[in-house]
Amino acid sequence: MNPLLPTLRRLALPPLAALALFSALPAHALGRLSDIQVIDRDSGETLPVYHHRGEHWVAGRPGARYAVALRNATHGRVLGVVSVDGINVVSGQTAAWSQTGYVLSPGQRYEITGWRKSDAEVAAFHFTAAPASYAARTDRPAQVGVIGVAVFREKTPPPPVIAPQPLPEPYSQRSSRERLADAESATDFKSRAEAAGVPAASADSANDSGASAMAREAAPASRRMAPASPAPRLGTGHGEREDSWVSHTSFERRSERPDELIRIRYDSRENLIAMGILPTTTVPPRPNPFPGAPHPGYVPDPH
Repeated sequence: MNPLLPTLRRLALPPLAALALFSALPAHALGRLSDIQVIDRDSGETLPVYHHRGEHWVAGRPGARYAVALRNATHGRVLGVVSVDGINVVSGQTAAWSQTGYVLSPGQRYEITGWRKSDAEVAAFHFTAAPASYAARTDRPAQVGVIGVAVFREKTPPPPVIAPQPLPEPYSQRSSRERLADAESATDFKSRAEAAGVPAASADSANDSGASAMAREAAPASRRMAPASPAPRLGTGHGEREDSWVSHTSFERRSERPDELIRIRYDSRENLIAMGILPTTTVPPRPNPFPGAPHPGYVPDPH
């Protein structure tokens, strides 16, 4: 737990596109640090993301359950603080960056399928008329129709401070007794190496390796391990309870501000067409000059 924010929870997850003005992003995902997708859980479709006047939009189907999928695209852990209709999906608070969220390991992908009710359950997200949304039912309808993800990198611990070691005394300044002792020690070590049948150079190398191994063993563990719409607007309802298991973990943010902030707006396809975000899909059918099988004979009279 972050000691400065003792009341916040961090949830650890189990291992687990057209016209020039109407273009969907080919990957159906947003984000640089974390790929964000919106999934229609009833159809299995990943909803295309449409870019219009600086905003990103998806078209939801009224009544369909959906999920917000996050994938960590970095080499370290990230925290995703997720809001739907301006409400934190974990705590139910009016959303703010400083609140709790989901922690993802490098490369991990997780689908947030509902409002978290406990470590084991969520109330499913589903597209519904704005007046029936969870936000409206809790008297917070102002931000209905938007999904937000604030992504935070994890703060890495500083490298260990290594105290400087005193330099060895220059050889020329050492006493004759020390020089004699050094010479005797070197002679004795060479004699023992020759008696064991090991060349002197190999023995020195072995001795150096042994010393290095001892130094590594003595090193602190921290050093070794450092590393306007024609129909009612859509909102998100508070659906049926579903199983969804998480556990808790600690996470210290690298910065108080998000490293990445993603906003996706949503509404029904009809409303997106009415607002000019999507082109109309009512294309007149192309006539077929030969719609029937060939008939022998001549032109019959009409009925």
